[in-house]
Amino acid sequence: MMRTDYCGALREKDVGRTVTAAGWVQTKRDMGGVIFIDLKDREGTLQVVLGQQHLTPEDFAAAEKLRNQSVIQVTGNIRIRSADTYNPRLQTGTIELMAEKLVVLSQASQLPFDLDDNVQVREDLRLKYRYLDLRRSSLYQNLKTRHKLVRVVEDFLDERGFLNVETPMLCKSTPEGARDYLVPSRVHPGSFYALPQSPQIYKQLLMVGGIDRYYQIARCFRDEDLRADRQPEFTQIDLEMSFATQEDIMAMNEGFIKRVFKEVLGLEIALPMHRMTYADAMNLYGSDKPDTRFGMEIQNVSETVRELPVPMFSAALEFGGSVRALVAKNAATVLSRKEIDKLTEHAKGIGAKGLAYIRWTEDAPSCSFGKFLDENQLNSLISALCLQKGDVALFCADKNKVVLPTLGAIRTILGKKLDLIPEGKFNFLWITEFPFFEWNEDTNHWDAMHHPFTMPLEECLPYLESDPGKVRALCYDMVLNGTELLSGSIRITDWQLQERMFRALGLTEEDIQRKFGFLVEAYKYGAPPHGGSGMGLDRLAMVMCGADSLRDVVAFPKVQNASELMSQCPSPADPADLAALGITLVQEQEK
Repeated sequence: MMRTDYCGALREKDVGRTVTAAGWVQTKRDMGGVIFIDLKDREGTLQVVLGQQHLTPEDFAAAEKLRNQSVIQVTGNIRIRSADTYNPRLQTGTIELMAEKLVVLSQASQLPFDLDDNVQVREDLRLKYRYLDLRRSSLYQNLKTRHKLVRVVEDFLDERGFLNVETPMLCKSTPEGARDYLVPSRVHPGSFYALPQSPQIYKQLLMVGGIDRYYQIARCFRDEDLRADRQPEFTQIDLEMSFATQEDIMAMNEGFIKRVFKEVLGLEIALPMHRMTYADAMNLYGSDKPDTRFGMEIQNVSETVRELPVPMFSAALEFGGSVRALVAKNAATVLSRKEIDKLTEHAKGIGAKGLAYIRWTEDAPSCSFGKFLDENQLNSLISALCLQKGDVALFCADKNKVVLPTLGAIRTILGKKLDLIPEGKFNFLWITEFPFFEWNEDTNHWDAMHHPFTMPLEECLPYLESDPGKVRALCYDMVLNGTELLSGSIRITDWQLQERMFRALGLTEEDIQRKFGFLVEAYKYGAPPHGGSGMGLDRLAMVMCGADSLRDVVAFPKVQNASELMSQCPSPADPADLAALGITLVQEQEK
């Protein structure tokens, strides 16, 4: 090896040793005849002293020409620094390396930005030079935490009899809720593979094949709009279990979460995790992934306001909607009229018609719909909401599918704006009993909310054809601090029920055979009861690291338009490669 020790691993116990260290020049201070360098590698920083009297003239001349981020190798003795130069910010702050030999391995050019963690740099610039960005300690620590997380999970599952099995990356395109990334086949002109949105069908077939317990740190691909907690390519902690109930699978996931938090962060997670049905989560928080670190639940005030002569309330109730409210305690000074107007515009962007409000300042309450109410009616509403001086109530009136997600989004904004979210708290939550179907207004038919292989609750089977909206599924999501970490379900293993489910989703016999014929065929040869889950490794790492975005826990991430700024992909293909695939690009004609 070109070094005997990592820079950040040396300590006072190493005083007197002759060591060789290698790394990047973090800072350089030329004191005239003596040059001090902070030498950094992945484990930390070490002060190196390059003295003119200890080096050859050639080595000292090379030291004088060094630029920050140049790569060097130094050999010398470890000694104690003088007490007045101790650096308490470094674990190596009481020692230094007195260099006797210097080798410049790579001279760096002028840097496009400062690599100090404390210096703010535009994200697009950081991502363009991601290989430089990776040298920042904070990003390295995030990747190290992610690495530890994976190791703990793999050990945990291995101890419980899970087999790590790889599934294909080139597979058949099947509907799983997002657009596929398609890969053209040269050998089969006109035919395409799909990159897997998840290993869903393959892991179910592994259960049919008798593997019994499977896991995989699986790469997945979805062509969908990006956001802070979504990338086009991502990693799942994927598992499947035969002869297992929903309780078994949830307990298994709780077990490795508890161990991960204990071994990686030193935190104890209380088990069992709290549970909530999908219906309760939507009614209380307006979200199927609520952040329960703070309160401010949504209140249904439909009956309270039913007799009030407020047009927006009456219209919503007349058409089967509801009127619901959020009460922000002691928020009147923060939520000025201007701030409420901003929230109203945000609500309109989600699909609501607007927000109504009662804002109680030091004077009398101010009500946006007060002109429709007399004093007694207003006071009665204030009393029903338990409003006090300093509080703000925000109202939304519409169909539930508009009201609930609107107030859910406003609640999240208020949690941050009003500083209601405690730091360092991890609130886990299971959401259960999701609807099996959701109505797609664009196509005018029912879609599977999760995927079509999910087992419905037995008591819901009579409604498959007659009333799909009543069907609830044996599926479950794990939520942490408002982020969906995991989604899983018990699978359908009866081929006749699976075909029935496909038909309920509007698939013809031809569609079923073309898209899923191999799966239905497999179920005819004895399929064990089974279920599983897929947990977002990137999302779990993001929350554990306290990062704001998946881009902070992924080595080479994509930006919002799904491009990578560093390598500038995607990029046009060579015409010869397209020709070999039988692909012709059709350019849009100028109008």
